[in-house]
Amino acid sequence: MLLYVEVDCKIYDAHSLKEKRHILKRLLHQLKRLNISVSELDHQDLWQRTLLGLVTVANSHVPCERVIDQAIQLLDRDPRVECLNIDREWYE
Repeated sequence: MLLYVEVDCKIYDAHSLKEKRHILKRLLHQLKRLNISVSELDHQDLWQRTLLGLVTVANSHVPCERVIDQAIQLLDRDPRVECLNIDREWYE
């Protein structure tokens, strides 16, 4: 099973692209600790928006859901970031 998730986020504490990169670098590092693949997919030129792509692979739905839920909780706990939209897609 492969779970692919796109998370559209607003970044509140970024007032420049440099500040956005600094915030994203820390977030991506924390997310990668969960053993998922993560990348910024869109809005690279906007300093208060980002579209993150998260991917995880496991032998069933439950472990995939668990790790992605942990990743989304990590994003939700960060006061600098607001998740505006979350889209999930399953591939078997």
